[in-house]
Amino acid sequence: MSEQNIYQTPQSAVMNDIASAGQLASRWARLGAALIDGFLVAIIALPIIMALGLFETAMAAAQTGEGMSMQYTIISGVLSMAAFLFLNGYLLAKSGQTVGKKLVSIRIADMDGDKVPFSKLVGLRYIPYWGFSYIPIVGGLLGLINVLFIFRSDKRCIHDLIAGTQVINCR
Repeated sequence: MSEQNIYQTPQSAVMNDIASAGQLASRWARLGAALIDGFLVAIIALPIIMALGLFETAMAAAQTGEGMSMQYTIISGVLSMAAFLFLNGYLLAKSGQTVGKKLVSIRIADMDGDKVPFSKLVGLRYIPYWGFSYIPIVGGLLGLINVLFIFRSDKRCIHDLIAGTQVINCR
C-alpha cells in the first residue's frame, strides 16, 4: 500500500479541451486572414457605398465636425455585413472558413474541432461583434478589447468565447 500525504493539495485530471482536435491557429495567421477578409469586403462594399452617396456624406460630415447620421451609419454597416456574407457565406457554411482563413489554411471549429453550424457562426460570432462595433466610442473600445483577448493562452477572442468557437489549423 502506498503512502499518501494527507497534507498534499487535492489532485485532479485536467483536460485540455482547447484545440483537442487540432492545433490552434497562430495569431499571425488569424491577423493575416482578417486583413485579407477586410480588404476583400472593402473591394465589394466601397463601390456600393460610394454609388449610394454615403461616402460623400461621411466626408462632408467629417469636414464640418459633425458625426455621420445614425441612418447612414446603419446603412453602411448593413451593406458591409451583406458584402461579408456574400463573399464568405458559402465557405463559412461548408467548412467554417472565410476566404482569408482558407488562404492561410485555418478554420473556425467548435471546442471539439467539429464544424460549427452556419446559424451559430453568424448569430453568435459575427452579428454581436458587428452590432457593438457601430456604437460610437464604446464600439471602438470593445473592438480593441475583443482583439486583445487573442493574447490569452487559448488565443480566443471575445467573439470566440460568446460562440464557443476556436480557430485551428487545417493542416
